[in-house]
Parts: sequence; C-alpha cells; structure tokens
Amino acid sequence: MTDDLFADDPAHRPYVPLAERLRPRTLADVVGQTHLLGPDKPLRVAFESGRPHSMIFWGPPGVGKTTLARLMADGFDAQFIAISAVLGGVKDIRDAVVTAQVAQGQGRRTILFVDEVHRFNKAQQDAFLPYVESGLFTFIGATTENPSFEVNSALLSRARVYVLQSLNAEELQQLIDRAINALNDGQPESAHMRIHPDAREQLAAWADGDARRLISAVEVVAESAQAAGRQEIDAQWLEISLSQNLRRFDKGGDAFYDQISALHKSVRGSDPDAALYWLSRMLDGGVDARYLSRRIVRMAWEDIGLADPRAMQIANDAAATYERLGSPEGELALGQAVIYLAVAAKSNAGYNAYNQARAFVKQDKSREVPIHLRNAPTKLMKELGHGHAYRYAHDEPHGYAAGENYFPEGIRAPRWYRPVPRGLEMKIAEKLAFLRKLDEEARQK
Repeated sequence: MTDDLFADDPAHRPYVPLAERLRPRTLADVVGQTHLLGPDKPLRVAFESGRPHSMIFWGPPGVGKTTLARLMADGFDAQFIAISAVLGGVKDIRDAVVTAQVAQGQGRRTILFVDEVHRFNKAQQDAFLPYVESGLFTFIGATTENPSFEVNSALLSRARVYVLQSLNAEELQQLIDRAINALNDGQPESAHMRIHPDAREQLAAWADGDARRLISAVEVVAESAQAAGRQEIDAQWLEISLSQNLRRFDKGGDAFYDQISALHKSVRGSDPDAALYWLSRMLDGGVDARYLSRRIVRMAWEDIGLADPRAMQIANDAAATYERLGSPEGELALGQAVIYLAVAAKSNAGYNAYNQARAFVKQDKSREVPIHLRNAPTKLMKELGHGHAYRYAHDEPHGYAAGENYFPEGIRAPRWYRPVPRGLEMKIAEKLAFLRKLDEEARQK
C-alpha cells in the first residue's frame, strides 16, 4: 500500500545511475563499435540473421559488452541470464541451466551472459561446454583479458571472438551530450546545466575511452555544480569535482603488459620521447615505480649490453635513487635513465649469446671438465694431473694464452657472442679478432 502511495513521487523512486538510464535500448542507440555494428559488419549481420551464435566480447571496461549481450537477447526474443564470474560459481551455472531448460520447454531461446568469464577456472568454464554444444543456450562471455590466454581452448573453439574498442574522442563527446540532455530533461531552461568546451575535452580525456566512467563523471560533476548553484561546468570546477585524475590501468591485464611492451620497444627503437611518454603513462596510471625500475634495469642488459656498459650503471643508480627518494622525486631518475637507454648504442649480442649458451647446455650431455682446467687444491689431485699443463694467461705475451682451449672435449668454439659494430662493442670486436689471429698463428706452429 505504501509503495503504491509514493509510486509517482520522484523523491521516493529508487535511484538509478545515469549510466544505467542511458544504456542503449536498440542498436541505433549504441555509440562506438562501428567496426562491428556498421552495415555488413559481423555483429550487425548476426543481429539481422536471426540466428544467434556463441561469442566472446573482448575489450576494455565501459565499451558496451554487457549492453550488446542484452540487445542480442532482445533482438532474438530470448531469455537473458547474467552471471558474474567474480561473484558466481558452480551453483549459479546449475541454476542457469535449469532456467534455460524451462525456457526451452516453453519454446524460447536463452542467452547466457558471463561477465568477467576469465575469472572462472578451467573446471567452471568446462561446465558450459555440453550445454553450448546441445544448443540449450547461446553463450556470450565478456572479458577484459586476452581470451587466447584466459579462456579454455575448448570453449574458445565454440565461440566467435569479437574485439571491442575504446571509444574515441568524437564518440565520447556524443555521450557527454546525451548525459547533459538527460540531466536537463524535465528541468526548466533556466536550470539547464552546460559544459564549457575545455571541460568537455578534459572529461573525454579523463574517461580514457570508457563510456560508463564518462557518464558517471558527468553525473557527479553536474550534481556537485547544481548543489553549488552553478549552471556551467568549466575546467576549474571539473578539477575540483573529480578528486583524482587516474587513467584506466589494470595492473594485471593486457593494458598493463601492452604498455610495458611499448616502453621497452621505444627504448630499443632509440626514441627517447616515446619512451618518456609510455613511462609517464604508466606512472600516471598508478603502476608501481619499483616494478618499472626493475624493467628499466632489464632493458639495459637486454638491449644495450656491452655496447655501453654505463647504461647498466645508470639504470641501477636510478633504481637506487627511487628507493631512497620515493615518489614523486625519485621518478625523475627513472625518466632520465629511460632517456639514456633510448639514446645509448644498442646491442643484443650478449643477450643472444647467453640464450644460445643456455639452450645448448640444456640439450647437450654432461661433459667432463678438461684435466688442465680442473682445480688442484690437494697433493692427490695434482698427482692425478688436475691443472697439469695449464697456461697462466698473465705470463703469456699480450696476457693471452694463444691457442689454448677452454671447452670440454668434443665442443668446437661456437662463437655465440658476436659483437655489433656499435659503441664499445666495436672495440671488443677488434680485440676478439686480434686474439683469434693469435690463436691461428699458435696452431700453425
């Protein structure tokens, strides 16, 4: 009785977030994903065919994965069942199967939507297989992670993967218009909220391609402006209303590893500006600077190597500086280390040599240490010949025992280490060539 009494009173209606109120009800309402929803594009064809198929939506947060699944159910007049892999488990799967069986008995299709499907373990993902194969329901999974790694191959082979993209600046501006119009709807014109062009651009940048985040932000700043008696949201008010400007950065997801990869490749490609950009993006996104400092040290050893040994020292010094100063002061050291690594001479000769040596040892048999290289700390060992005929390099001309062999019997010198003609390795290559010439001369005697 009480519910009926207040049904038309706005003050007593349950709160529905603006993002939910603006959720598209038809395909025409969807902003973005034109590569999938445009004329003759895959998802458009699937909608128009009338024949649903199992699929996986892979994309960042707030790009419409849940919305498209709901629209799919509406378009095919199918029952829609949603499961969250974060909160759900085997019981939820069983309940969904029972509900789908009831609908099937009534001649109705079911679409089972599993959000964050990558969070289900292998056994839970396998539980869907027999029902997908039997056609009891059409499976739609949503994931922010690469399904190649996070979704079982058996389930992946039975579903088509659609990659959803972050919304671009123009699409985000469309959503700002929709959000403001929705907030102004039903209000007198004198109370209408406006957003200054500068603030619009900042909002779009802050949302970082995430529609839900953008709409929620518009709602927050509009409500705070209204409470303060303001009718226009400018850049200054935006900064006040949004307490912290953090870009989307999933520390365990693909975005994280993609940006790490971009940083590393920018350093390897000798582009200091790009390297600084990706470093700043990651710091701005909340990545642990200690992790970055470890990666920077790794880059020095992998991509600069002996072409410029100072790079390793600078990388280590930057890591130590960050440990001493912390954030934000210590981040300057990381930035300068990245610049140095980017402009330094590059060589992966040591990296390649190490990997080749490890691979060889892994597949090769265990070989005896040559008798002349063995340690001889006791009289017995010396009597057994350990260390016999060993040549002390410091006593030889040029400090080098020309013609000596340091490998086990049966292994020819593999020449794993091949210095590149850059930086200090040019000098190293010259020295090695000189020593090998001495070896040839010694063997000819």
